[in-house]
Amino acid sequence: MSTSTTTPPNTLSYEECRGVLRVYSDGSIVRSPNPSFDFPVLDDGSVAWKDVVFDPTNHLQLRLYKPAATTRSPSSSKKLPIFYYIHGGGFCIGSRAWPNCQNYCFQLASQLQCVVVSPDYRLAPEHRLPAAIHDGAAALEWLRAQAEADEPDTWLTDVADFENVFVSGDSAGGNIAHNLAVQFGPGSAELGPVRVRGYLLLAPFFGGTVLSKSEAEGPKDAFLNWELIDRFWRLSIPIGENTDHPLVNPFGPFSRSLEPVALDPILVVVGGSDLLKDRAEDYAKRLKDWGKKVEYVEFEGEQHGFFTIHPNSQAAKDLMPILKRFITENSS
Repeated sequence: MSTSTTTPPNTLSYEECRGVLRVYSDGSIVRSPNPSFDFPVLDDGSVAWKDVVFDPTNHLQLRLYKPAATTRSPSSSKKLPIFYYIHGGGFCIGSRAWPNCQNYCFQLASQLQCVVVSPDYRLAPEHRLPAAIHDGAAALEWLRAQAEADEPDTWLTDVADFENVFVSGDSAGGNIAHNLAVQFGPGSAELGPVRVRGYLLLAPFFGGTVLSKSEAEGPKDAFLNWELIDRFWRLSIPIGENTDHPLVNPFGPFSRSLEPVALDPILVVVGGSDLLKDRAEDYAKRLKDWGKKVEYVEFEGEQHGFFTIHPNSQAAKDLMPILKRFITENSS
């Protein structure tokens, strides 16, 4: 399998993902350097940011954000919670550097008054699952290394509260956040002195071989329709597996039972018109029935990813205080 920016002959058939990824019938892959969403970057200077390499082996970077006021007077500023934002894209597309992701991280840092960590991860089909889950874990382990460093990056450590970390993920990022919650467990002991306090799953990307009602009956013109959902899964799950893979379906026939698993608090957010709604609702209900601390919030009539695609919508604005309350209620 090869990746290039040169289009193979037109005689080959291909599958396309939002105009930036083409997978041809001969196995070749073409990626566009341009993002799927052509938005302007709205950088008004109120949030400072920079890129950092967190995995040199796989050439992975993350983007750090913090309110600019903390840059000017770190000694007088209270330490800020750390909020991971793991981007979506069906495990196949997306980047910390896409404008929709960057603009949302500006808002998160400003409105939540937090340090935002937005990591990239390896994408499928070149790197199928579990690569993205491993990279999500590596991004948290990078934070632990910063907390323990003899010569830390003071841009981060002067303002960041390593004992109040929240892991958020959008769509595929929400799937990663769930799998990290299970992996690290309550208290995230192996990440000490870093302490994860909660996980926020925003329109989490789960699947299964038996379609949910919202998947089977959702409109074909939905922002994330079934054709694209199916394509993302076929391109991202391990070769020879199906959507009951444990990393895809938390309640599948081959998945570990979550009933006895202790978890940190979880917030699940979904749009009422999202084809993934039923899976998100079922996820939250099952965990709550098993005694986990889980909150489920549904925004009636909203599509998949409404908070980043339409960040100035009323629903997106209404989501921010919900995120802030979850952080406040679960901070030390």
